[in-house]
Amino acid sequence: MTLIAILLPWLSFLLRGKLLSGILCLILQCTILGWIPAAIWAVVSLNDSRADRRNRKLIKAIKQNKASY
Repeated sequence: MTLIAILLPWLSFLLRGKLLSGILCLILQCTILGWIPAAIWAVVSLNDSRADRRNRKLIKAIKQNKASY
C-alpha cells in the first residue's frame, strides 16, 4: 500500500474510501511539481490511518482487560 501511495497517491486515497481527498490529490498530481507533495500527503495519511487503527485496537484491549477486573 505504501508503494501505491508513492506511485499513485490518488489511488491510495480512493482504495481507503476517501473520495474527495483522492480527487484533490489527482488534481494536485497532474503537475510534475505537485506529484511530490501528493505522494508525501498520501504516505503521511496512510501512516496516520494505520496509527489510528492500532490505537483503536489498543483502547479496545485495555477496556476489555479493565472490565475483567
